[in-house]
Amino acid sequence: MNNLRPPSHTPGRATRWRDALAVYLEARVLILFAMGFSSGLPLLLVFGTLSFWLREADVSLTDIGYMSWVALAYGFKWLWSPLVDRLPLPLLSRLLGRRRSWMLFSQVLIALSLVGMAYCDPKTQLAQLALFALLVAFSSATQDIVIDTWRIEVADERTPVDLLSTVYQLGFRTAALVGGAGALVLADQLGWSATFVIGAGLMG
Repeated sequence: MNNLRPPSHTPGRATRWRDALAVYLEARVLILFAMGFSSGLPLLLVFGTLSFWLREADVSLTDIGYMSWVALAYGFKWLWSPLVDRLPLPLLSRLLGRRRSWMLFSQVLIALSLVGMAYCDPKTQLAQLALFALLVAFSSATQDIVIDTWRIEVADERTPVDLLSTVYQLGFRTAALVGGAGALVLADQLGWSATFVIGAGLMG
């Protein structure tokens, strides 16, 4: 009868679940969630929420259509991705490493550009607003280049690429809620300028 008993070292179901869930609390997984959030937030603010702001400011549909051209930065990021992959940033790369320095540089540029957008009047400063939106798109596309490369480099048997990609997408979708519906609620309560300043702060 003793032979029918399961070995004492066999993990229970609760232990297996705990071990599986513990993977999601590892540093690199949490970082990928944050990176997904920082990738999704500027995309939603510039290509979704911005359109509501422009319509509310009575900007013509033609001009709103022109503003959508800034999305081309995402389609052409392959043009400068080899440079991002190979070129170090002065001083920053020496202190932080090439990947982290490019991440920091792009995120700071996104935040500053969002603040610049916040203080533009769409009725009288549409050209300046478009320039800042283009900087956001360019910086966000650059950030995506670095994150995609880093995600592949840090993957291992315990945290494979598909797991990291899933967590990244979860962060991205969370940013979609914040930068979409959340931003519209904030704009209704605080105004558009404050909303974009808060968006810049969330890039931290």
